[in-house]
Amino acid sequence: MAKRKIVWSAKSRIDLFQILEYFYIRNGSKTYSIKLNSKIRRAIRLLSNHPSLGLQSDNDNVRTLVEGDYAIFYQIDKESILITTIWDCTQNPNKLIIPK
Repeated sequence: MAKRKIVWSAKSRIDLFQILEYFYIRNGSKTYSIKLNSKIRRAIRLLSNHPSLGLQSDNDNVRTLVEGDYAIFYQIDKESILITTIWDCTQNPNKLIIPK
């Protein structure tokens, strides 16, 4: 199977930035944010070779990969994988909006 390119939506980039910024401010150090960023990006890199790794969500063509307390929502295309949202699962689930 061919390796797919990972494409980040603007929303997913903002989601990740906000998660990392939260821990930087809370902890007063970049150490945990750097480790968390590495974990999330490592999980996403796995998708390029194994796009069906995540669970199928209720929305068509949207899958979810769980890494620790974070759900990574993505869509599979013939040539790419679009990361649409990164969700902190400790938040209120009623606030979750998954782009279609």
